[in-house]
Amino acid sequence: MAFVLVQHLAPDHKSILSDLVKRYTRMEVFEVTDGMVVQPNCTYIIPPNYDMAFLNGSLQLLEQVVSRGLRMTVDFFFRSLAQDQHEQAICIVLSGTGSDGSLGVRAVKGEGGMAMAQSPESTEFAGMPSNAIATGLVDYILPPAEMPARLIAYVAHAFGNKLRLTSPPSNTTEDILKKACILLRDSTGHDFSQYKRNTIIRRLERRMAVHQIDRVEDYLHHLQHSPSEAEALFRDLLIGVTNFYRDPKAFAVLESQVIPQLFVGKPAGAAVRVWVCGCASGEEAYSIAILLQEHLETLKKTFKVQVFATDIDPRTIEHARSGVYPASIVADITPERLARFFSLDPTNGTYRIEKIIRDVLIFSEQNVIKDPPFSRIDLISCRNLLIYLNRDLQKKLIPLFHYALNPNGMLFLGTSESIGEFSSHFVVLDRKQKIYRRQVEVPGTMYPNEGRFVPPLATPVVRHRVTQMEPEAVTRRTLLQITEQSLVAHYAQIAVLVNKRGDILYIYGRTGRYLEPASGDAGMNILSMAREGLRPTLTAAFYRVTTQQQPLSHLALQVRTNGDFSSINLHLRPATDQDGTILPGLFLIIIEECPKQLSAPTSTDKHPYANDTEGSARIVALERELQTKEEYLQSILEEMETSNEELNSTNEEMQSVNEELQSTNEELETSKEELQSVNEELVTVNAELQNKVADLSRVNNDMNNLLAGTGVATLFVDHHLHIVRFTPGTTELINLIDNDIGRSVGHIVSNLVGDDHLVADIQAVLDDLVPRVAKVQTRAGTWFQMRIRPYRTLENVIEGAVVTFIDITDLCREKAK
Repeated sequence: MAFVLVQHLAPDHKSILSDLVKRYTRMEVFEVTDGMVVQPNCTYIIPPNYDMAFLNGSLQLLEQVVSRGLRMTVDFFFRSLAQDQHEQAICIVLSGTGSDGSLGVRAVKGEGGMAMAQSPESTEFAGMPSNAIATGLVDYILPPAEMPARLIAYVAHAFGNKLRLTSPPSNTTEDILKKACILLRDSTGHDFSQYKRNTIIRRLERRMAVHQIDRVEDYLHHLQHSPSEAEALFRDLLIGVTNFYRDPKAFAVLESQVIPQLFVGKPAGAAVRVWVCGCASGEEAYSIAILLQEHLETLKKTFKVQVFATDIDPRTIEHARSGVYPASIVADITPERLARFFSLDPTNGTYRIEKIIRDVLIFSEQNVIKDPPFSRIDLISCRNLLIYLNRDLQKKLIPLFHYALNPNGMLFLGTSESIGEFSSHFVVLDRKQKIYRRQVEVPGTMYPNEGRFVPPLATPVVRHRVTQMEPEAVTRRTLLQITEQSLVAHYAQIAVLVNKRGDILYIYGRTGRYLEPASGDAGMNILSMAREGLRPTLTAAFYRVTTQQQPLSHLALQVRTNGDFSSINLHLRPATDQDGTILPGLFLIIIEECPKQLSAPTSTDKHPYANDTEGSARIVALERELQTKEEYLQSILEEMETSNEELNSTNEEMQSVNEELQSTNEELETSKEELQSVNEELVTVNAELQNKVADLSRVNNDMNNLLAGTGVATLFVDHHLHIVRFTPGTTELINLIDNDIGRSVGHIVSNLVGDDHLVADIQAVLDDLVPRVAKVQTRAGTWFQMRIRPYRTLENVIEGAVVTFIDITDLCREKAK
């Protein structure tokens, strides 16, 4: 094994991490240089201000695009490691802030590798391990002390004497795979028997290595008695490596050539339906939805866009439905799209898809192998799903997609997938990016296994089924339809379904007499489309209904239509379901025409007060008053519209400020991680300094005790003959106290007889570096041998002199005798 340490380092700070690591391992430790070849039993550490990738056994350094801001160095390395090493890749996420590493874990697991994370309770900063664990893909969650043993055990089982099922098929191997598929089907309800054989084998081997199980039979026994293991194997088999705009060239072709074709020839308000099979955690589905929204904004028509995203795994569907992703997605999305369609949550550093995009998608759990398909689809995206299925199953799915598509519908496959032998069913639009257009099949063409996947749609079959129904049932159904249609024809009311902003969602009946397109930007808002006489009342009533959630009616309203007035009854109410449950945000507006005799009088009718001058004047006054109030209300509406525009402008400014704050927050987050890295190094250096201080103090104590224990009087002076240190025995010869340290030795009174030459002797030794020896006597009559030598450091530098006094009184007395 080789170990690569990727840490968030400050770009302008020289790291000493490699020096620190060297002190705790016998392996060779290198700070990576560009192109360095990785060797076993070595440790490699990323240098500051670089991204690092693994390619063909070597480490490649790339300069970071921005020196500040949110950088995902760990994700970048994990992805390259997974693409290069496949199932031999192992990633370990340790203490750190943010979500860096979580997408890399998904990439490593997608290639069959192993993922390990530090247990959050053992970390100082739990952000990175917690986000990695939240993916549900981590194999081991351990404190650092337990990781080495588990890592060695895993490598021994996975790459040592591991089970080899990749040999030519044998009855034993096939039986093992069948038993595993049976146990999975019994536990999860999903059949993997038609998955590619090698895919299942690799996942079985990996799970055996995780649990350090050597025999396949033992693993099958464990799988049979452990529901959690069946769930883990199920998720391992379903891991899909996905990210936003994966394969950018393919999505560029989709954006420029495919999506515009989906809207060609469709009338305004028509539906555009997209089906994303095997959506996993939803990145691909949201990518396509964003492309659709961007194209919609360039059109002058409105369309109803629906994106159906399906997957077999309910957990990934739930995650996709939430639309929350780690901050590391910034590596896959342009800054413009990130600002428009994502909002940053500063509390946990995650991004969430904006509601305008989430409302387009419908996520559902579906097994494309056995569940009924969607129909009338304009675009099917099924990328990197077919590569996991055997050829027989692929031959069943391609006709299924052909059935689900509209005429001239599009099919978008992965770069390693194709339509196989069904070239007569599709026209190739881009062979390299695997984009196909549905071709209307030749009459009489039969799909493989049609009875299972494609519902029989031919007219003769339908007629045959109808003739087989019970006559009484047919009669009851026909009479019910006749009755309903007659009632609808008799009560021919006009109804419009709108949302809480007044945008029209559905129109029933002919509304041209009461609604007309408003001038300006094209839109479908009922409040701006209402004709004269209807708009003020409708606006006020709609406001009351949306706020109070109670039905409201206005009778005998006079609406100007084609130069005349029509009398209508206006009813507004919250929309309800079949069981009477109110549907939030939806409202039904009903326009009921009054009988003709109640209509406003025409110019040929005579008014009841025609001959009454006083009554006529009263009518004229009331009409003027009514006109004045209508003008006042119109001015109020215009002021409200102006205020709304100002509020929208203010909102845009606030959004701009929010984006700037988000950018600043990202920079602060990165600076925090860099400071954390520097702080960790400083903590380590401080700990080592404290250890050295303790060692130095211990050595100093030992030296003091040694000098005191020998009884030799010793005096240390510097270049300027200032006292640096002395032993307790020196005080018998020279009158020294602790406060004398730093004073000149010539200023101290000594007990030596004829001590006037001491200073001169020390200076002479410092000048010529020649030691001197002399006999001196104290006033008490004690003789000492005085030695003066230069003070040398370990680097052989002279930093002063050492004067020692050895008691030779007994020796002198013996010579005297």
